[in-house]
Amino acid sequence: MRAAAKLISRTATRSSSLTPQALRCRKKFLRFFPRGFHDETYVDWERGYKWEAHERWQRELGRDEHAALIRSKDYQEVAQRAVRVESRTNLLFSFEKMALRDAVREPAGARLFADGLYQWLYGDQSLEMRFHEWVHVVGALPRRQTRVLTWPLVTVFGFIADPRTHMFLKPNVTREAARRYGFPFLYVSRPAWPTYRSLLDFAETVRRDQRDLGPRDMIDLQGFIWVQGSDEY
Repeated sequence: MRAAAKLISRTATRSSSLTPQALRCRKKFLRFFPRGFHDETYVDWERGYKWEAHERWQRELGRDEHAALIRSKDYQEVAQRAVRVESRTNLLFSFEKMALRDAVREPAGARLFADGLYQWLYGDQSLEMRFHEWVHVVGALPRRQTRVLTWPLVTVFGFIADPRTHMFLKPNVTREAARRYGFPFLYVSRPAWPTYRSLLDFAETVRRDQRDLGPRDMIDLQGFIWVQGSDEY
């Protein structure tokens, strides 16, 4: 009870500095999760399974393990592990999951994916350059029926592997959330750096505005955005 009272007090103080749009979004989030990002229901519905996927990724495809698999040229093992970790989430649509499996089934696709994924997650270039290269890699993956180059596919693995740095983009939900929040989200349908940069800026705006609710990482910021734009809420 005391913790809830403190949260209500902080919320009242914080609310006075928000735009009307941001305040409406905050109230909607708190209507579902009164204790903010540490609400038990929030963790159960939105955070828990994503954090579990992150921990599984660190065990199976952390930097050292990923590098060792590439040195041994076990590219298909990298691809299979990545697909396996993601498959336990609901982040991608079923057609995207299928397109990815098809793309990495053959040795050439698996190698392209494994090498490109390592550079995206662990490379030394700037984030912008790594993003450009990763989009090129995903766009070059073998395609059977469904296209592989979608925003969710481009952003999901960074989000799972390093949620301190990377954000996940579901286009329709994020665009609707940005509209409701009053954030000028610069969206284009083909994955490109300006949109990803704008997505990171949107997340940082939410982090700053809602910091008293205790967001820990991009998982929480994506959860907040999801609540604003998804039909589930």
